[in-house]
Amino acid sequence: MQPTRQVALGQPTVGEEEIEALREVFASGWLSGAGPTCVAFEKEFAATVGAAHGLATSNCGSSLHLALQVLGAGPGDEVIVADYTFPATGHSVMWTGATPRFADVRPDIGTIDVEAAAALVNERTVGIIAVDVVGQPADYDELAALAQRHGLWLLEDAACSAGATYKGRPAGSLADMAAFSFHGRKGITAGEGGALVSDDAERMDLARKLHTYGIAPAVSREGAASLAVPSFDMAGYNYRMSDVQAAMMRVQLTRLPHLVAARTAAADGYAERLADVDGIDLPVVLEDRTHPWQSYLVTTHDSVDRDAVVVALRERGVGSNFGTYASHVQPVYGTRDDCPVSARLFTSQFALPMHANLVADDLDHVAEQLRAVLADPAVRS
Repeated sequence: MQPTRQVALGQPTVGEEEIEALREVFASGWLSGAGPTCVAFEKEFAATVGAAHGLATSNCGSSLHLALQVLGAGPGDEVIVADYTFPATGHSVMWTGATPRFADVRPDIGTIDVEAAAALVNERTVGIIAVDVVGQPADYDELAALAQRHGLWLLEDAACSAGATYKGRPAGSLADMAAFSFHGRKGITAGEGGALVSDDAERMDLARKLHTYGIAPAVSREGAASLAVPSFDMAGYNYRMSDVQAAMMRVQLTRLPHLVAARTAAADGYAERLADVDGIDLPVVLEDRTHPWQSYLVTTHDSVDRDAVVVALRERGVGSNFGTYASHVQPVYGTRDDCPVSARLFTSQFALPMHANLVADDLDHVAEQLRAVLADPAVRS
C-alpha cells in the first residue's frame, strides 16, 4: 500500500524563467552544443565560482576527463583520489590510462584525509583529486601545500559544491582546475551537464579543443569572411553541452543564492528536529566553509541497520538512499588500497530528502517518520 504522503529525496527548482529562456533559444535557431548561449553561460559561471575561464560540458565525468588529459595524467601514472565519492572520479582516471590510488577520508565530513593522501605519494604520482562530498569543500590549503611540496597538480571534484565556500573563497577557485555537475540531483541543474573551470588559459584552450573532437567549436567560425575549414590534428571527444541546457543553466545560476539559502534553512530545520534522536549522528559543518547541502547525510550508529532504515523510510513515503560509494571496494578498480573510514561511511550513511522546495511540514513529517523507524526494534541489531 502506497503511503498517502510522499517527500521526494531530491527535486529541482525550475519555473517560468527557465521556460522563457528555452523559448529564446528555440527562436534563435541554435540548439546544438557549444553555441552562443553556452559561451554566455561559461563566462557567467566562471565569474560566479571565481575562475578566469569556464567550459560547459556534457557532464562532470567529461569535465574530470578533460582536466586529467590537460593536466597530463596517462599510462604509468598514479593519481591520488578521495575514496568516498561516486565512481565517476576514479573512472575518469582510468579513462586516461593512469591508475587511481584511493586515499581514506575524514570521519567527520568525508573529504580526503591529507595525511592519508601524503602516505600514497610516490615516484609515479602526478596529482591529487579532492572531492567536496555532497558539497562541503575539502581541506584545500593543506592539500595545495602537499601538492606543491611534491610537484603535483590538484584537481577539485566540485560535482556537488556550486555555491560552497572555503575560507571565504568559492568552490571552483580552490585548485588548479575544478569540475562541476548539473545533474538533476545537484544544487543547480539542467537535468544533465557539467562545467570545467580554471585560471590557466593554456590548459583551458586545450580542454576546449579536446571537448569538440579536436577542433575549435563552430561558433568561433561564425561570421568569417572566408570559408573556414578546420583541420583535425588530434582525436578529441564530443563533450559539449547543448545551448538548450545552457539556457536553463543561465537561469539556474541566478537562482543559486536563493537555492543555497533554502537548502541551508532545511538543514537547520533537520538539526533542530533531530538533535535528540538516538542511533544517528547528524552532519558536521566546519566553521570556515559554506555547505551548499546537495545532500543531507545522516550516519547510523553500529547498533542500527542502515539498510533497514532506508527501506522503512521509503515504505513510509520518505525518499532515502545510501550516501555515496567507498571506491576502493568497487570491483572495477581491483585495488589493494585500504580506507577503513570510507568503508564505514559507505555502510552507515544515508540521505534524507534535501532540496530547495522543502517546507516546514515536510521537515516535520520526515523527522516524525525517522523517529518512528529508529524506535522500531527491527532496525536495531
